[in-house]
Amino acid sequence: MYLAIVDVKPLQDYKLLLTFENGEKRTFDMKPYLDKGIFRELKDEKIFKTVRVSFDSIEWSNEADIDPEVLYEDSVVY
Repeated sequence: MYLAIVDVKPLQDYKLLLTFENGEKRTFDMKPYLDKGIFRELKDEKIFKTVRVSFDSIEWSNEADIDPEVLYEDSVVY
């Protein structure tokens, strides 16, 4: 089972503030992903800041997305 994401805000230094359906807020560091595949495009801060909630997870304008389970497991309580 995973928790859906209900809100996302881009932060400084390629971090995301995620709000999950249980009300928990967590931060997720995107830096380890920025040298991989489609995520390379997120080094452009304009694209990084386009992040939005999509279904139960998040996505960017370049169609990059991440599994909500990964976002929860690899994030830290805010």
